[in-house]
Amino acid sequence: MNTEELLAQYGPREAMEYDVVIVGAGPAGLATAIRLKQRAAEAGSEISVVVLEKGSEPGAHILSGAIMDPKALTELLPDWKENGAPLNQPVTSDDFLFLSETGAKSTPHALLPDCFKNDGNYVISLGNVVRWLATQAEALGVEIFPGFAAAEVLYADDGSVRGVATGNLGIGKDGEPTDSFQLGMELVGKYTIFAEGSRGHLGRTLIAKYKLDAGKDPQSYGIGLKELWEVTPEQARPGHVLHTAGWPLESDTYGGAFLYHLDNNLVELGFVVGLDYANPWLSPFEEFQRWKLHPSIRQTLESGKRLGYGARAITAGGILSLPKTVFPGGAFVGCEAGYLNASRIKGSHAAIKTGMLAADAAFDAITAGHQHDELVAYPAAFESSWLHTELQQAKNFKQWFKKGRSVATLMTGIEQWLLPRLGIKVPPWTIHRKQADHLYLKPASECAQIVYPKPDGKLTFDRLSSVFVSNTNHSEDQPAHLTLKDPTVPVRINLPKYAGPESRYCPAAVYEFVGEPGAERLQINAQNCVHCKTCDIKDPTQNIVWVTPEGGGGPNYSGM
Repeated sequence: MNTEELLAQYGPREAMEYDVVIVGAGPAGLATAIRLKQRAAEAGSEISVVVLEKGSEPGAHILSGAIMDPKALTELLPDWKENGAPLNQPVTSDDFLFLSETGAKSTPHALLPDCFKNDGNYVISLGNVVRWLATQAEALGVEIFPGFAAAEVLYADDGSVRGVATGNLGIGKDGEPTDSFQLGMELVGKYTIFAEGSRGHLGRTLIAKYKLDAGKDPQSYGIGLKELWEVTPEQARPGHVLHTAGWPLESDTYGGAFLYHLDNNLVELGFVVGLDYANPWLSPFEEFQRWKLHPSIRQTLESGKRLGYGARAITAGGILSLPKTVFPGGAFVGCEAGYLNASRIKGSHAAIKTGMLAADAAFDAITAGHQHDELVAYPAAFESSWLHTELQQAKNFKQWFKKGRSVATLMTGIEQWLLPRLGIKVPPWTIHRKQADHLYLKPASECAQIVYPKPDGKLTFDRLSSVFVSNTNHSEDQPAHLTLKDPTVPVRINLPKYAGPESRYCPAAVYEFVGEPGAERLQINAQNCVHCKTCDIKDPTQNIVWVTPEGGGGPNYSGM
């Protein structure tokens, strides 16, 4: 049954009214909520704020490297250190290696571009920081509803956004209500702020409806895969930051890797592959596993133990791909819009800053008696902020990699090392992208097949055992949230032309071609999904559409 039929039989939905509705309890959404309450307290007024979070708790779906620049957090909560924010490990040293299959060359620190320097930053678990931010928001009176997925945008008669509806519960695999069926509820507000993270399901529909990306470069994404390890005390180097480029990726493929040392003998390591890669035989997950076998990496991990795994898409197009961030009744903040600085491999400071700017605009508009219009003060404030300058400096970073790793390395050095030393903050030239990531995939017959080593279960692992340590769970008695516009396309087009790339680009073994040659079918193991959104982005026929499962489903990351 579709929504209209369910409403006709079970409706109407319960509605709750707020001044501001926020979708997503990540750093951007929580910063928005906190700033709104701060402004109300300063003015001696009241403002009602609710935050919806599809994960089982704030932080459950948060995945990031992560090194945090505390600049925006200090603006939002100047006493964060005294109040116990889990920024416990300052960065103590930086290293950048260019890897060959067996060797490594280190970049002298004096020649390291400023974007790769981390003085004053912290190695963190962003999930833990988000959990702490949630406690700060709740202490200010923000209502947070974990386990509630915003599944539908609600529109007023004039076409403006008036809120969102949560997903229905108790729908069986056949699409029919079960005995436990419960209709979703409506949360309506004067303004709705969308902070779903990269490739947000609702954000995607809003961009299309309002044509918010008109005149912009096509958005570009990466997939980031991460593991959390406990290493021996002899291998622990608290605060040490290592980035690598080169092997195992080919020189025409954008990507790189990181290894960050936390306190308590914990190490975060991850691998990023640009989703504009061309070879359909490439598997980002397998490239990550292969990278761990390099002598410069395995020496840290040997005798250690893997504790966690996860994967998430990264919005990496930068300021040239930034859509219009406001529309009637709402706004985008954080990675929903694409404020991540790919050159710095950092987005949490941008998420917090944009959340604050959107909150200021929304509070001022509500105080002036406005609702459901465009918060034009928000993009104006962004354009005069330090974040705008920072992103302008990095505007060409991803684009240079389409010209090869050597050119990209040279130009990153010029733009982010040489020009700043000449007093030039923003490169005087602009390099544009021309097509979306999925269009770069070549037919399998034109590409070299990649044979990956089998996992050893000690340093390298398969996808199913990795999903297990992500604590991913979905109710099996619900419709698959990974939907196909045309069920015939995977076998009719993707398999013969691209060798079934969905079986390789998915980092969670969701997509599997089964059956005898000539009689294959695509099996979708939706219960494995870690909500990375890669399939929604990279599918060459754009036939896969990711929709929200029941709230509370998905990964339950701990310490990530």
